[in-house]
Amino acid sequence: MIKLPEPVEDIVVNLLRLANTKLPEDIGWALEAAAGWETNPVAYTQLGAIMDNVKKAEHMGKPMCQDTGIPVFYVRGRFDSSIAAEISRGVERATAEIPLRPNTVDPLTRANDGRNLGSGMPIIHYIPTEDDFTEITVLPKGAGSENMTRLGMLNPADGVEGVRRFVMHAVLEAGGRPCPPSIVGVGIGGTSDRCVEMAKEALLMPIDEDNPDPDLRKMEEDLFVALNGSGLGPMGLGGATTVLGVRIKKAFCHTASLPVAVNIGCWATRRASARISSEGVKYSQGAIF
Repeated sequence: MIKLPEPVEDIVVNLLRLANTKLPEDIGWALEAAAGWETNPVAYTQLGAIMDNVKKAEHMGKPMCQDTGIPVFYVRGRFDSSIAAEISRGVERATAEIPLRPNTVDPLTRANDGRNLGSGMPIIHYIPTEDDFTEITVLPKGAGSENMTRLGMLNPADGVEGVRRFVMHAVLEAGGRPCPPSIVGVGIGGTSDRCVEMAKEALLMPIDEDNPDPDLRKMEEDLFVALNGSGLGPMGLGGATTVLGVRIKKAFCHTASLPVAVNIGCWATRRASARISSEGVKYSQGAIF
């Protein structure tokens, strides 16, 4: 593990504060652009309220949404097993200091841990590499959008058009529940579990960068146009802005399978990263995927 200039616990608190109080620039610019093309008066009012909320949250240092979500972490680079305990301590501190709403409960008894911890929490995905840094990324995921996650094990014969239909149906069936305008994360291929993972990872891809895969880039563009032409609009109240972006990841899959997953991010698709190296800690709201 890289020798750290400051404790991981402190870095995690800073990451959660940054993610919850400041919207990533690419999403902020997308909201501004949407307000420029939106002609529906109700939709325009909703976008204005969202942008006003974002500005106040950043100015006051308060979470931009009352549902501060469950923090999902991605740790990449060089690290050792001790990092899990330090991330947990950071989550507990952030919950009390920022503060964050305590969201984690026992799935059966619904008993609340009160610290955003508990069995299986926090969720940490490990990506070991030989890079000379340790990078920690957090994606706070609220329930309104997470509850709209969909997985389909399509027939390979369904092809690209089948994938497109599945994504369209998932987003439009969700309606206003995930608080659109949304970021739509899509996973294609792999196994069922890997497909769902990729759909969530896709939300970490900036929406103002081209997908390096030309086939996925075309699919993203086609879905973006089709979904915004659906008329669902901000908060499901009508308008020309249903999604701010569509991001897709893929992996090879079994010849007899075609898994497709959709994970929706609400307008407040929050993320923050810290790259820890010999030069110090560099914070950003970019992405690692």
